[in-house]
Amino acid sequence: MSRFFVLLVFLLIASPALADGNTTPEDMVYLYDYGDALYFANQGEWFEAIVRLDAQSGEIGESEFEALSLRSGRIVGGFELNYRMSQRAGRAMTAVIEGAVQNDRRNDAVFRLARMYMQKDQPENALRSVERIRGPVPVAIRSDLAFLRANIAMANGRNAEAVTILKDLQNDKSLAGFSSYNLGIALLRNGDEQNGREYLDRAGSIKSADRATQAIKDKANLVLGEKLLSENKFEAAKQVLDRVRLSGPFSNRALLSSGWADASRERFEHALVPWSILSEREVTDPAVQEAMLAVPYAYGKLGVYSTAALKYETALKAFDGEIGKLGTSITSIKQGQFLKILVREELKQDANWVVKLRKLPDSPETFYLLDLMASHDFQESLKNYLDLEQLRKKLEEWSGDLAAFENIIRLRRA
Repeated sequence: MSRFFVLLVFLLIASPALADGNTTPEDMVYLYDYGDALYFANQGEWFEAIVRLDAQSGEIGESEFEALSLRSGRIVGGFELNYRMSQRAGRAMTAVIEGAVQNDRRNDAVFRLARMYMQKDQPENALRSVERIRGPVPVAIRSDLAFLRANIAMANGRNAEAVTILKDLQNDKSLAGFSSYNLGIALLRNGDEQNGREYLDRAGSIKSADRATQAIKDKANLVLGEKLLSENKFEAAKQVLDRVRLSGPFSNRALLSSGWADASRERFEHALVPWSILSEREVTDPAVQEAMLAVPYAYGKLGVYSTAALKYETALKAFDGEIGKLGTSITSIKQGQFLKILVREELKQDANWVVKLRKLPDSPETFYLLDLMASHDFQESLKNYLDLEQLRKKLEEWSGDLAAFENIIRLRRA
């Protein structure tokens, strides 16, 4: 790969850090040496980028590297943060915050440090970080910083403060759906039921083709619908729950609750529609299992006893199979197969690999772990495990390289 192309990639990545116009020619000399590291970073190869970053720090000298870290702490800390080296990333960002830099750069570093604390589920540390913000905030992060402040406030039980912040973000298109949903939750937690439901309804009615916005729309409708259902407001709950997409991540729970909204009003023929759809889905999902029993229950209420009996029999056979599958899963996990499945190279190429794991016929250990595998804590731990596996392979590779080098040295000495 040509040096020119590496530099071009570097400029594309580093442009936000250089856009303030304060970068000197000396900065560019130092930053140019980071071209190789930034090239790998642009491909998501954070380990390779950090290796080259550490090598550069050894070549240019400690004092020069420290000065460079202050001027480009966003890049240095960003590498380490993306590779989940949170402590080192925190030190790099803290160096920027406490160094002799302009307020906009310092505030940018504070924002990233606070966001890192929130990702690590440390809202108290995140709160202490954002309280250090002074002076102007870069335009590019103003909305994100305000939204982060609101999330930090909610995580620390300061819901009234979050409400004030989120109200000012309602017209921000980049946060469409998310600001309304969070405001609804904050209002409910703050005791304002009426306005809280109004904003959840607003989030659940938003029109957007963006997948993330559609997901938060579905979540808002599910939360509001289940809340109405628990209050025996069945008609209102039905209308809200039916707005959830049939193919979204919250569709199973929405279909189940929609059926119960009808069944609670003795409208069992209507309840059969969502329950029948749900009962044909992946049987490992608890909502699907409940629907498989709810369908014959509805037929029984309608007096169609023969169909109800057949459906109960089908459910019992399916549950019997699932009990066997669960036993196989436990045995396989105890034998260590679960971790072997997770490091499959072909799975890393698919964004939906977690969902597809349980469809692999030779991976019973994953059948009942979808919720666990989709959780934030598990995903962060999994990334660390995959990094360790990658390091293990690299150490084996490097050991082979060292053997080759020793052989070359022996031959040259001879």
